[in-house]
Amino acid sequence: MDTTPIITQDTIAFGIVMLTIGFVFYTSASANETWKKFYKIVPSLLMAYLLPAIFTSLGVIAPEWETIDAAGNITAHESNLYYVASRFLLPAALILMTLSIDLKAVFDLGPKALIMFLTGTVGIIIGGPIAIILISMISPETVGGAGPDAVWRGLATLAGSWIGGGANQAAMLEIYEYNPKKYGGMVLVDIVVANIWMAIVLMGIGKSKKIDKWLNADTSAIERLKEKVSSYADKITRNPSLADLMVILSIAFTVVGFAHFGANTISTFLKDNFEAVSDKSSPLSSFGSQFFWMISISTIIGIILSFTKFKKYEGAGASKIGSVFIYILVATIGMKMDLSKILENPGLILIGLVWMTIHIILLIVVAKLIKAPYFFLAVGSQANVGGAASAPIVAAAFHPSLATVGVLLAVFGYVVGTYGAMLTAELMRIVAP
Repeated sequence: MDTTPIITQDTIAFGIVMLTIGFVFYTSASANETWKKFYKIVPSLLMAYLLPAIFTSLGVIAPEWETIDAAGNITAHESNLYYVASRFLLPAALILMTLSIDLKAVFDLGPKALIMFLTGTVGIIIGGPIAIILISMISPETVGGAGPDAVWRGLATLAGSWIGGGANQAAMLEIYEYNPKKYGGMVLVDIVVANIWMAIVLMGIGKSKKIDKWLNADTSAIERLKEKVSSYADKITRNPSLADLMVILSIAFTVVGFAHFGANTISTFLKDNFEAVSDKSSPLSSFGSQFFWMISISTIIGIILSFTKFKKYEGAGASKIGSVFIYILVATIGMKMDLSKILENPGLILIGLVWMTIHIILLIVVAKLIKAPYFFLAVGSQANVGGAASAPIVAAAFHPSLATVGVLLAVFGYVVGTYGAMLTAELMRIVAP
């Protein structure tokens, strides 16, 4: 079927993406009481995410599509907007947002961030087999199948994505040899369920104070970090000159270039010299991911620069420019969400929703028990489910200075992703009908 959207040129699609972001910021800053009430309920970050999703659902733009020529030949097409945003703007944002970071204050946040991350991981590990058991009671055929078509094999790729990221997902596809022709259905579940949860997380940010009160959470360490960074920024704030802005962009994209160079070099070296890394079925294959190394190198260099005089560029708006890049990334992630496909494969979507619900319930229970703030719950979850692309977005939505927390947890997710997903897969193999 021909799925060509109305807009197929990335240049025009990018204009629509920027129009939506501009609309969100214009209305969120409006003095109009109706808009003020609206944005008290729906955060601007969520709107920047949902509006492109609506355009995708209406067929105006699309992350990918197929065309059919007169001879019946099918050609696949793909938008490069998300690729550019995730490979260029995301590392640039991480660098600019970590320029002003106080690393000691981040570590002073305590162990609750790591506890909530690991809780999220456990939620994914046990959620898969529990979801299979529950759905098999209603519809055994939905979770059945044999050989390469066994549903549990496909769900193993979901576990790889939801604990680690794309590299871990690819590793699970190789390890458990799921039918590639049916793999698209699992990718759809991944996109739909993970994006629904991210939308809920973003909505919760606007009500984080109420949630923290309900959790009886101690947010003092987070507030101290935010206050420390904000007071430092206030001291050095100046009206940025053209030279300031050019130097900020130079810092960001020079490091992005170096991060890509380093990522390519390290990834190629490891793949060429270590069979465990080059073998896609190996648990260590995620260390061959260029994206993993790009994010890691960008974050490390950003942290190093925070100990130098470059830190003063926060006063000229470094983190604000980083926030611009984050919003563009959020909008391109929203582009990938086609709301009309939610009911396309209801059985698999239901498994994903049950699975994610178990993950969420466990997070809430543990957060309540250890009195962890909503920030740790949200970022701990997204470091698993969304990975390095989403965790910094959610963290930065609380405050730009917190983006580093999201990155550090997400990188940890890459490391444990394949092992956790393999455990999940084996549990699902045991309980599958």
